[in-house]
Amino acid sequence: MSPGVGIVASNQLSRTERILRIFTEVRPGEGPTALLMFANVFLILCAYYFIKPLREGWLSISGIVGLAPIEVKAYSSFAQALLLLPIVGWYGQLAVRWGRTPLFTRATLFCISNMLVFFFLQPDVFFGKLPWSGILFYLWVGIFGVFVVAQFWTFCADIYTDERGKRMMPMIAIGATSGAAAASWIVGELTRVDEVTKTAVVPNEYLLLVAIAPLLASIVLTRIVEARERDAGKAVDVTQAPLSPEGDGEQKGEGLQFLLSGARLVFVSRFILAAALVTLLLNWVNTNGENLLYAVVNESLTSQVVEQGIVGERAVDEFVKSGTTAFYGNFFFWVNIVALALQSLVASRLLKYGGFAPLLMILPVIALISYTIMALLPVLAIVKLMKIAENATDYSLNNTARHVLWLPVSSEMKFRGKPAIDTLYVRMGDGLAALTILIGVQWLDLETGTFFAFNVALVLVWIWFAVVLIREHRKASEAILPDGTE
Repeated sequence: MSPGVGIVASNQLSRTERILRIFTEVRPGEGPTALLMFANVFLILCAYYFIKPLREGWLSISGIVGLAPIEVKAYSSFAQALLLLPIVGWYGQLAVRWGRTPLFTRATLFCISNMLVFFFLQPDVFFGKLPWSGILFYLWVGIFGVFVVAQFWTFCADIYTDERGKRMMPMIAIGATSGAAAASWIVGELTRVDEVTKTAVVPNEYLLLVAIAPLLASIVLTRIVEARERDAGKAVDVTQAPLSPEGDGEQKGEGLQFLLSGARLVFVSRFILAAALVTLLLNWVNTNGENLLYAVVNESLTSQVVEQGIVGERAVDEFVKSGTTAFYGNFFFWVNIVALALQSLVASRLLKYGGFAPLLMILPVIALISYTIMALLPVLAIVKLMKIAENATDYSLNNTARHVLWLPVSSEMKFRGKPAIDTLYVRMGDGLAALTILIGVQWLDLETGTFFAFNVALVLVWIWFAVVLIREHRKASEAILPDGTE
């Protein structure tokens, strides 16, 4: 029986485990925990995609005088990077004090409390259109989406050993993509307006309340998994292990030095630094694409307002908000359907037969092809199709690569380096995307096709650092002994 399999001691696969072998190699006793982790990430992504379309719709009517819509979106993403600097340090401090399960529980409950606040602040629910409320909601959803998902995968990487994780994570990741796809479909059904009654089963603004239920269930599943691993004698109490190379003294430090500790950790090794740069470039490229897609959608809806003769600020706002929410609901649905197919049928097989390298390289290659096409044909239909291909690959194959990446490293690196990279360096990419828009729109007055061409150049740099990361990952994997120790 492999380490951390669980409390079931049997050489025979259960019926559930035989079914799971369709997706990956499952060994006796591994099925229950894998299913719990699958369901957990399914619920987390359901919650996220219940509220994600609302973010784009609310932002679309939260303009700032003197700024184009693409600038509002880009600068809001940059603000997320600034906010995440103290949040990452605070989170690391709490991880030392509480341990992984109390931290997961309390952080998730805090997010639920935020969702209740934003429910009351939505336009025309209890108040009118409050200034800056859409931008604040956009900032919060971005932080929530990265942070809650990142903490799940950190928990997952610490539960599994390197060998076991390479087998189980691709299957668990199917839970993420299927949760996102299911939520996108459910949102479409719940908010579909009946042609006779002109009402929906659940108005858009109530999706924030719907999202609370899966988050509460996620907390329960996390505690069940922790109890199973503790009973198996394999749970690691992170509060008992030093999370800093210098020892406990630095852990207890306060102020800016501690807040920057997660960011400084990337300079400990070439492996961590390469991972940070690949993450930064990936998100710089992707966020540039997201900003440009948002701009094209906004331009299309603005044209429709004129063509349909819609007048009055409230009527225009409602049309643009509903149209933006509907577009992104459909866009996310197709992204997640394609991602689910890739995750279910390709990810584990590609990892098993090709290894980590092709799994990591497939996204930048697709991005290179997609942005080249978009640079030549920057129209909405083409941009939407290419972004579906890019995002679906990111959410499936690259998502698996991103989490398998951390299996050969210590718990210290996972709980300090991984959250810093998955939050801070993700948003640093967003910040660079904002700078790209600032220079391109305000100073150079670039056309859309030129922005896409710039992305092609960034992808080439991304590919170079991905090659470096593959080499460092191979070295880290070779340093692990057959029994899983270093």
